[in-house]
Amino acid sequence: MGYIKSIIQIATVAVLMSSCINTEKGYDASGSFEAIERTISAEATGKIKSLKIEEGKLLKAGDIIGSIDVSNLTIQSEQVQSSIQAINEKTNSATSQILVLKSQLKTQESQADALQQQLTNLEKEVSRFQKLVNENAVPQKQLDDLVGQKLVLEKQLTATQTQTGVTRAQMDAAKTNVNTQNRAILSEVEPNKKRLELIEKRIKDGIIVNEYNGTVTTQIAYDGEFTSIGRPLYRIADLSNINLRAYVSGNQLPQIKLNQEVVVRTDDGNAGFTETKGVISWISSKAEFTPKTIQTKDERANLVYAIKVKVQNDGTYKMGMYGEIKF
Repeated sequence: MGYIKSIIQIATVAVLMSSCINTEKGYDASGSFEAIERTISAEATGKIKSLKIEEGKLLKAGDIIGSIDVSNLTIQSEQVQSSIQAINEKTNSATSQILVLKSQLKTQESQADALQQQLTNLEKEVSRFQKLVNENAVPQKQLDDLVGQKLVLEKQLTATQTQTGVTRAQMDAAKTNVNTQNRAILSEVEPNKKRLELIEKRIKDGIIVNEYNGTVTTQIAYDGEFTSIGRPLYRIADLSNINLRAYVSGNQLPQIKLNQEVVVRTDDGNAGFTETKGVISWISSKAEFTPKTIQTKDERANLVYAIKVKVQNDGTYKMGMYGEIKF
């Protein structure tokens, strides 16, 4: 009887202790704080000349925080610029040839004008002598001579006009030939310009610019180290808005909804708690086994749903810190 009584007493104590534990629990879910952590990598290859960061330092987007030695790219840029200049100097000009042809054309046009004037005057003489011949005032031979001179002038004028056309065609051909030659030469300029743009972009990438507001959580690279494109330099996270990732059971799921305000509680270091308000920003649509870090072995065997509670952070909350939620 004494043995049975002892067993009953022990069982009663166990129940009371279990009841006490559940009462003292005082929260509906628990988990740890997390934030979006970005890994920032190098965009150039070379020795790190400077990297002005340290873990815990607050950075703003657009801050210049260091540089990578890209002097070899500067030399390449100068070489390409010299190549472009040399290509431009290879181009030809038709100016001198066209000036000579213009001078010839001017002379030919003057000759044509003079011949045209002579022909006009001679046509008048032929017309006058035709009347005199009709009146038997002058012999027919004089008229025939004038007609012969007229035919000679017409042939000379035609030849001069033809030569004028040839000279104009030569001017056009000279321009076309030079333009064709220059196009072939200048076709090398555009690829070199594109190459120069690429080199200048790579030179610009040697300046390390922070792209996100946040706090440096991990420094990976340091001054004097050699780095390459894609190699991590540091990690940064925006801790101003931090999330508490917690887990709720299937029975608790109907009690919560998105944008619901909850109480977030953390240890204050003096056997008490620090409380603040948080908002449920995400609820997982799939169940999973409880993480090993949460609750007892029996509780870890149950299926739970992950949720995220967004909390305004004044610096109190750190990544990985334990927190509790009360609906």
